Amino acid sequence: MSALEIACNLITTISILLAGRNSVHTWWTGIIGCVLFGLLFFQAQLYADVTLQIFFVATSAYGWMHWRRGNNGQARPVTRAGLRHVALIAPLGLLVASLYALILHRFTDAYAPLLDSLVLTFSVIAQWLLMQRRLEAWWFWLLVNTIAVPLFASRELYLTSFLYACYWVNAIIAFFYWRSLLTKDIDATTSANAPA
Repeated sequence: MSALEIACNLITTISILLAGRNSVHTWWTGIIGCVLFGLLFFQAQLYADVTLQIFFVATSAYGWMHWRRGNNGQARPVTRAGLRHVALIAPLGLLVASLYALILHRFTDAYAPLLDSLVLTFSVIAQWLLMQRRLEAWWFWLLVNTIAVPLFASRELYLTSFLYACYWVNAIIAFFYWRSLLTKDIDATTSANAPA
């Protein structure tokens, strides 16, 4: 276990806990964690995860702005993406992961290119939904963490694997917390629109 692995996991854990609590500070802490994870994954030959960290840095900057002022100057509320939307993007994620895995297998010395690519594509989907404050983001984070835990353990990134198992638990807690926020917002809107 290296100092780099400890540092990136510590900062990223803070960011993930902040996301679960629906805090805008998840984004800037996430940027720092992603830069450090990019270096760690490069050393471990998990190149799809390096690509993912670059994506996370860019989307975290966007998410930070979007969460703060994405609703006509107000913070965005938690909303649903809907089952139809999820049913469209999940197979697309599988297709993209398969294609990216083929590229990694053919042109790099990547370790476990399919699993690494699945973590990449479903993390992209989860991040996109998180940026929009969609409840279903947590479904995808559960899937990502389920794949990532054994993948990282197989590369002897034991701390990272352990924390991704903790993130799996956090995703369940965050899902229920965000669902309560959504219900509260729906109840408030219904009450405000009710005839006097």
